[in-house]
Amino acid sequence: MSQHPRPVRVTVVDDHVLFAESVALTLEAEGYLVKRLDITAPPATLASVLATALRTVPRVVLLDLDLGRVGDGTRLIAPLTASGAAVVALTATSDLADWGESLRQGAKTVLSKASPLHEVMTTIRSVCDGRPVLRSQERQALIDTAVRERDATREIRTRLDRLTRREQEVLGALMRGEQVREIARARVVSEATVRTQIKSILAKLETGSQIAAIGAAYRAGWRPPG
Repeated sequence: MSQHPRPVRVTVVDDHVLFAESVALTLEAEGYLVKRLDITAPPATLASVLATALRTVPRVVLLDLDLGRVGDGTRLIAPLTASGAAVVALTATSDLADWGESLRQGAKTVLSKASPLHEVMTTIRSVCDGRPVLRSQERQALIDTAVRERDATREIRTRLDRLTRREQEVLGALMRGEQVREIARARVVSEATVRTQIKSILAKLETGSQIAAIGAAYRAGWRPPG
């Protein structure tokens, strides 16, 4: 067990109750002061979760990046880090750009939610003891991946802004799986008109197919008007 002059405060922010309780009980057995935040009770928001977490004055925060209806836990990393807390992020995604963004925001490291409990515990102990948990080269590589993805997404959004209102509506229909005939019928235009609009969409997005255009829109988190 790690030895500290005073018990280290660890705050667990995770909407997976069983996992959070398992971590909390194991840490408490080792002498840590653990606070598990209940974020399942309404009307929890990112702001209220942050305020509650800060009141616990944590040395370390174990933070789930997907907080369900509460929102994206990544947005809590920077303010928690600014308060002096060390953040260990947990995520179910394998997207390295998302991992890198968490590190860019200030997290000490990122762990997969598929990680065994003993690995999570080892990481928390290392962070509490001030030991490194991620090699600097690996950390920078992940951050670079996040920056590249952010820049690519920004470029896609710039291209999406070039679309006219009608083209946005057509792209939205394509994203819903509608065919040219259905789009033309719904908008009372000819199929040739719809194909012309699709051709314009592909040109403006600089993509070679409808599938690529749809993928670009989803990648940028774009939503059609209305």
